[in-house]
Amino acid sequence: MSRAERGRPSGVPPGAGHGVPPGSLTAVAVVFGGPSAEHDVSITSGTAIAAALAGRGHPVSQLYVDLAARWWRLPAGHRRGELAPAAYDDPAALGAAGPFGAGDAAAVIAAARPQPVVFVALHGPYGEDGTVQAILEDAGLACTGSGVAASAVGMDKPLFKRFARAAGLPVLPSFDITAGQWAADRAATLAALDGFAADAPGRRVIVKPACLGSSVGMSIAWSAADREPAIELALRYDARVLVEPCLPTPRELEVAVLGNAPGDLRVWGPGEVIPSRDFYDYVDKYIANAAQVMARADVDEATAAECRRIAGAAFTLIGAAGFARVDFLVDRGSGALYLNEINTIPGFTPISLFPKMAEAAGIPFADLCARIVDLALETRAARPTRRLTPGDLPR
Repeated sequence: MSRAERGRPSGVPPGAGHGVPPGSLTAVAVVFGGPSAEHDVSITSGTAIAAALAGRGHPVSQLYVDLAARWWRLPAGHRRGELAPAAYDDPAALGAAGPFGAGDAAAVIAAARPQPVVFVALHGPYGEDGTVQAILEDAGLACTGSGVAASAVGMDKPLFKRFARAAGLPVLPSFDITAGQWAADRAATLAALDGFAADAPGRRVIVKPACLGSSVGMSIAWSAADREPAIELALRYDARVLVEPCLPTPRELEVAVLGNAPGDLRVWGPGEVIPSRDFYDYVDKYIANAAQVMARADVDEATAAECRRIAGAAFTLIGAAGFARVDFLVDRGSGALYLNEINTIPGFTPISLFPKMAEAAGIPFADLCARIVDLALETRAARPTRRLTPGDLPR
């Protein structure tokens, strides 16, 4: 009996892919939701991916992770349709089976025949930081996107900036604050931040949680008086805060990367976001629907080529795999280009630039999702599978 079969809880319905004829398209289990503040965005991404793959003929199952990190298996053929993300607050009302622990859920997926690829559509901590990747890899599953280490580095903005800076990639200066520092001596922290802000344009800084996305908990401190509330807001979502100079109305460019091997990456873009607010915040992204999102930015070819070069270098630097979106800022005054961050699980929502840039390059949404599944199988095939025996140990 396999580890997955031993771990399968009694009464849990079988995993994705049972009864699928041999030779059919790859079975896929899409996982979305999650316990992060990007929960609702993940629901939008995950259900869109599931619908696209099912429409293409893939056997698809859907697993929803609630805010308490409990897993639920949605009914076969589930479609979100016009349901608001809040409808998933009560998964049982949607006919979902569960809840299950992450290990049990992974065991069920692993026991399925044919075994599906897990399409991880979980944004933010737990889904994008290596946590769920470790759970799925331990169960022997192929999962989309980057592995544990690259996911962790990509999610951790201060750590990623240190890697990028050490590699000679252009990033803005940054200042880190921990919850412990803030609690121990708020005045000293603000004084140190004031020194950092002296070199920022207009002494403005932008304050964000260290490990989160979708601009949740992020704000501009226009003056010294704004810094304390901005830090408090960011600390609602994380135990660490990243502070950077706030460029005056920078251009926000994004690049899409697809592939596994450094020498075989497909890199598209840059696209551009033109916010309707002070910056491309959560309201602008998902509520107001007022920002302009363009799959092809109006930039000169030298700038475009440099964005693509740096994006590929950043992807390779952290050991990313599968796909990622790499974001840039351009100082309108000096024209300086700055690498802002890498997103190892970018959004797949109607306004998300990653699928828009791929579509502009000739890859429709469903085909893009399928290619990401294929890349996951390639990654798993390259993973060592041999189990050690006592005779292998250096005794």
